[in-house]
Amino acid sequence: MSDKIPVLIDTDTASDDAVALVMALREPTFDVKAITIVGGNMPVAQGSINARYTVELCGADVPVYDGCDVPLIRPAYRAYFFHGPDGMGGMNYPAPQRAPADGHAVDKIIETIKANPGLLLVTLGPLTNIAVALMRAPEIAGLVGRHVVMGGAANCVGNITPAAEYNIWCDPEAARMVFRSGLPVEMVGWELCRGEANLTDDEMRYCKETINTPLSHFAIDCNAHALTSSRDWLNDPGLGLPDPVAMAVAIDPTIASRTSKHYVEVECDGTYTRGMTVVDQRGVTPYDTDNVAMWREVVAKGAPHITVCWELDNARWKALLYERLA
Repeated sequence: MSDKIPVLIDTDTASDDAVALVMALREPTFDVKAITIVGGNMPVAQGSINARYTVELCGADVPVYDGCDVPLIRPAYRAYFFHGPDGMGGMNYPAPQRAPADGHAVDKIIETIKANPGLLLVTLGPLTNIAVALMRAPEIAGLVGRHVVMGGAANCVGNITPAAEYNIWCDPEAARMVFRSGLPVEMVGWELCRGEANLTDDEMRYCKETINTPLSHFAIDCNAHALTSSRDWLNDPGLGLPDPVAMAVAIDPTIASRTSKHYVEVECDGTYTRGMTVVDQRGVTPYDTDNVAMWREVVAKGAPHITVCWELDNARWKALLYERLA
C-alpha cells in the first residue's frame, strides 16, 4: 500500500496552472490520480491540450479528463487577455501525443473521491465541475481530506473586478455551492501571490540560468504574457503565480504562515460585487440581529469550516518552486 497522498486536480489550464501541475507531478509525496479540466481561463478543449502537454513534459502518466465548459448559469468569460491566445503565452508548444481520457470529468471526480477517502482535492479554476459533482453525489464532501481552493480574495481587492477574483467571479453560483457544501475548503486567495510573493526579474533569471532545466524554462516562458499583464494591468512588480502558490500550500500547509477558520459567503447578486468572497473575519454573523439575518442559513450549519489563508512564507514558497523545477 502506497504511503503517498492521493491527489485530484481540477484546472482551467493556462500558464500559471501549468506550473502548478509541474509542482504536483514532481512532488514525491503526491500520487496524482487524475487531472480534470473545467472551462475558465481557456475553453475546455484548449485547457485540456495545455494540461496534457504539461503532463508529457513532466514524463508523467496521469489521465486528463475534459469537463464542464461553461458556468452553471452564466456565459463564459475567457482570460485570453491575461494568458495569451493559447493560455500559454502564445508559445505555440507542440500538440500533446495523448488524447483526453475517456469519460467526463464530473464522473471521474465522483469516482476518484469515493475510491480514495481522505483525498487531497486541489482546484485551480472555476468550481463548476465540483459543484456539478456535489449536485450528483453530495456525500463526496465528507470524503475529502483537504480541499485547497485557488480562489477568492479575503477582505482585499480583486483582480477581474475591484471586488472579486477571477475563478470565483466566473461561476459564483458554483463557488457558493462548494463553500456551503461542507467540503474542508482552504481558501488560498489570489492576493497571496502579490508583492513579495511575485517572482522578480532576478528570480526569473535564476530559474532560467541557474536551475536551467527544461521545466524551469517552461515555467518562465509560458508565463511571458502573464508577466506583462501582471505589471501593466495589475501593477505588480513581477510575475504573480496564484496557482503555484496554492499548490505550494497543498504540498506543505505550513507555507501558509497565518490561517484561521471563518464563515465565508460568495456574492452572486451584487452589481458591483459579483463573486466577492465575503469573510466574517470578526465573527459578527452569529448574532441574532437583523443586520446579519442573511447569514442565518450559513451559521445554522455549525462552526466555521472555511480555512482562510492570510499570509504566506514567501521564501519557502519560492524555495519549493525551485526544487520542483530542478
